[in-house]
Amino acid sequence: MDNQSNQAFQQFKSEVGIRFQLYNSLFTSLPFHRIEKTGILLSLLSNNCDEGYKKHLSPIRIIDEFFNKHTSYTAEKERADLLFRFVQYVERQVVLFDALEDAAFAKVHDLNGVGTLKHLESEVIQENKEDQLAEKLKEFSVRFVLTAHPTQFYPGPVLGIINDLSKALGENNTNLINTYLQQLGKTPFFKKKKPTPYDEAISLVWYLENVFYPAAGKTVSNLKAQFPHAVDKKNPVIRMGFWPGGDMDGNPFVTSDITRQVAEALRGGIIKCYYLDVRRLKRRLTFPGIDVLLNELESKLYKNLFIPGSKTKLTKEEILGTLEQIRQIIIEQHNGLFLHLVNNLINKIEVFGLHFASLDIRQEGSVHSKLIETIAEQNKFLPAGYKDLPDDDKIKILSSVKGLLDPGPIEDMVQQNTLKVIAGVKEIQQYNGVEGCNRYIISQCSSALKVVEVYALFLLSGWRKEEMNIDIVPLFETVDDLERASEIMTTLYKDPGYKEHLKLRKNCQTIMLGFSDGTKDGGYLMANWSIYKAKEELTRVSREHKIDVIFFDGRGGPPSRGGGKTHRFYASMGHNIANKEIQLTIQGQTVSSNFGIVEAAQFNIEQLLNAGISNDLFSTKHFTLNEEEEALLEHLAEAGYVAYKQLKDHPYLADYLLQVSPLRFYSETNIGSRPAKRGVSSGLSLKDLRAIPFAGSWSQLKQNVTGYYGVGSALRQMEKEGKFALFQKLYKNSLFFKTLLDNCEMAMSKSFFPLTEFLSKHKQFGELWQMIYEEYELTCQYLTKLTGHTELMADYPIDRASIQMRERIVLPLLTIQQYGLTRVREMEEQLVQSPMKDIYEKLVMRCSFGIINAGRNSA
Repeated sequence: MDNQSNQAFQQFKSEVGIRFQLYNSLFTSLPFHRIEKTGILLSLLSNNCDEGYKKHLSPIRIIDEFFNKHTSYTAEKERADLLFRFVQYVERQVVLFDALEDAAFAKVHDLNGVGTLKHLESEVIQENKEDQLAEKLKEFSVRFVLTAHPTQFYPGPVLGIINDLSKALGENNTNLINTYLQQLGKTPFFKKKKPTPYDEAISLVWYLENVFYPAAGKTVSNLKAQFPHAVDKKNPVIRMGFWPGGDMDGNPFVTSDITRQVAEALRGGIIKCYYLDVRRLKRRLTFPGIDVLLNELESKLYKNLFIPGSKTKLTKEEILGTLEQIRQIIIEQHNGLFLHLVNNLINKIEVFGLHFASLDIRQEGSVHSKLIETIAEQNKFLPAGYKDLPDDDKIKILSSVKGLLDPGPIEDMVQQNTLKVIAGVKEIQQYNGVEGCNRYIISQCSSALKVVEVYALFLLSGWRKEEMNIDIVPLFETVDDLERASEIMTTLYKDPGYKEHLKLRKNCQTIMLGFSDGTKDGGYLMANWSIYKAKEELTRVSREHKIDVIFFDGRGGPPSRGGGKTHRFYASMGHNIANKEIQLTIQGQTVSSNFGIVEAAQFNIEQLLNAGISNDLFSTKHFTLNEEEEALLEHLAEAGYVAYKQLKDHPYLADYLLQVSPLRFYSETNIGSRPAKRGVSSGLSLKDLRAIPFAGSWSQLKQNVTGYYGVGSALRQMEKEGKFALFQKLYKNSLFFKTLLDNCEMAMSKSFFPLTEFLSKHKQFGELWQMIYEEYELTCQYLTKLTGHTELMADYPIDRASIQMRERIVLPLLTIQQYGLTRVREMEEQLVQSPMKDIYEKLVMRCSFGIINAGRNSA
């Protein structure tokens, strides 16, 4: 560990570790019923867990011994009540730890160090790259797309407390800290009813208003201050996207009305931000001539925001025009006094417009296919026998289809709603601007026809070809779809109708690649390698057809779903992969952990900007994999897939997840509007199971299979073939391979097999548990050999310490959850009817909140 890293590590220990112990003791003095006793008993349970797992005891033994040794409780109900109190206590400990980490962020991270804009500035100036930077920034941007995936367990009021608590901790304001801890003790964490997609949207709009708005504004202002001529007005560098309210895939609750309401909420949110900033400007800009202009602007914003029926087609250009007038008056008549305040607001408006974030629409590909078939059956606009035609003929017909379709006669409600949403995009664009809603994403896009079907549905919903300002975005997720992606895009690039559409879109095609389903389908190595190869192939094919391709990455929180050290992946892409923009989803806990406060958001925005810009400006020859290195990684991924496939094909895998993980309780947590699996069948298949519950269940089992399984087996195979030294060299020379394994180590650091060791002797699941454990141990062994480190995450001491502290906090919760699951399983196996079964099920579900939140990027 170098000196700077060591200093940061010591800061983390004192600012987070020691202060957690200090403020945690405040919990026991809070004026709540039995809280002191709960805190003391929880501390005893925590010690029992530590000692018990060292002795290879099961969660049942550990909990039973705790009750017998430290309490007089004998009745099951009485014992369960105490366990629920422990859950509530630990949930609040996790919040305290979150708030402490947020408060310490600026002290623990070097805000001007490697990967920041300050560092980029020094490199650009040092290497005289100002002109190249200006050229790059004409088109390059980073788009952060906030998604509806419900891995954020904190309800809105708790998020507000975390925000306020972190500020009080930063200021060492003990009175306020104590008050907020009391508030935390009385604020419920559990949502009694499932949120609607609109509720999900409103909770994310909070982040847009309170975090992204100031953070993006500061980032762009800093970039312009250093390189005033580099940032192009037509390209805002930072863009925001939004899925809640537009993501229909598998969510029947996203209706056309909800989509419109969310668009209005986004518009209202950004106008509110502008209104408050204009009010602040008025306190400084009290000069003649300017006050009149500001009053007029304030009045327009006020009417659009607060007066019902006064919503006008206010435009971004209109607001910018007024501010530009004010700017000129300040320069010419007032010596530039407070000019920076006006410039800062202009920068924000150029980023956020009147849309705040672009509302993406998404639907699953088969819905469009069935809808087109329904239209054909009604003999409307499509020829007889359409259904039996080959795909090439269907594409020709759909590319030039004409007519205006009424959604009313369509009986299937999902199909009807899809049409209504498509028709409603025009109205959103009228009020929010074109950027307010101009992308349509097709999940499970398995053919070129799927893309053209969506194009046809827009044509049938009142859109003329020459005005089609919509990007149609295919989403490739499974290993098979990723392999066929370049073939699908080649078909589209050659189709005359689609080529015309791309001309209108400036010969630019966005393609979305999903990490989550790929990992579920092919395992960690194969999923990541398949996406890398797909990007290379799609870049090659797009360049051949003179199309600028933009990759939109569907990344989740954990490494298994494309999370982890994301900026390092983008820095490692090399020249064979298009780098016109960086676009990625920000999901669930990643929103609060990486973008929960302005400082963290600005730091992470800068990391991605730096990664994308540096990739082009500075020599990345050593980042671009050569043919020999690609062949090695291909071989490794195939070996990893063979091992993962044995696990995936195990006859008891689905039962294992259902019986020993909290998978079946996901839909009861009331954290999101979407069902836990696609379709309506009662049985469980891994294909139908959504990636979030799949990854989240492994995470709560503390087995994290999706983040490493197959890596150890693959490296052992390479050693048998005499190629291990080549991978050691690759680890040192390839940032892509190093980042891949670093993220794997992060997933493994969050694993804890003593929790489920009792399953090793289970008659049905023993073999499966042993299989997973042996792969974990094998991967540990070979990563140590490959990296030369003696412990996981040796290069990231702060992250490692954070994980260790968090895992220790939630160990009692993990134990209680497994205790509850075992009790439920025993009752089901013995056909016991007992009111306690419902209580244990609820206990399992309630433990999920604290476990997931403590993991920060575990689902």
